[in-house]
Amino acid sequence: MDATARFAERQKGFLPDLLGLEVNLDDPSLITGRFAVTRHHVAPNGFLHAASVIGLVDTACGYGCANSLPGGASGFTTIELKANFLGTATDGTVVCEARCVHAGRTTQVWDAEARHQESGKTIALFRCTQMILYPKA
Repeated sequence: MDATARFAERQKGFLPDLLGLEVNLDDPSLITGRFAVTRHHVAPNGFLHAASVIGLVDTACGYGCANSLPGGASGFTTIELKANFLGTATDGTVVCEARCVHAGRTTQVWDAEARHQESGKTIALFRCTQMILYPKA
């Protein structure tokens, strides 16, 4: 089973699945993701909920990190994240691209951009830092 199928199976019943997120790990240097905007992605004010966008970009970065852990690592945890929201969507599809900008033995830093697929407009710029975890000796 390839990485994309493995992570899709693993997310069943968890937040990425509940948000309808699809993540593609075919190219380890460029993780892509998407979701079709539905009512449960929207805040009561009628605009896309920030948490829906964070869910997408953080999941893409997290799956990329998990898929590229250094030898001996047992996992990772997010220690910092930042997002700048530049736009919104009320329909269509939100897509993202995520790239690792630092892959060390103790941390990884990932950047992602979320866009409205139909208009091409940027919705958010995102950066997160992942702490790499190792088994206790």
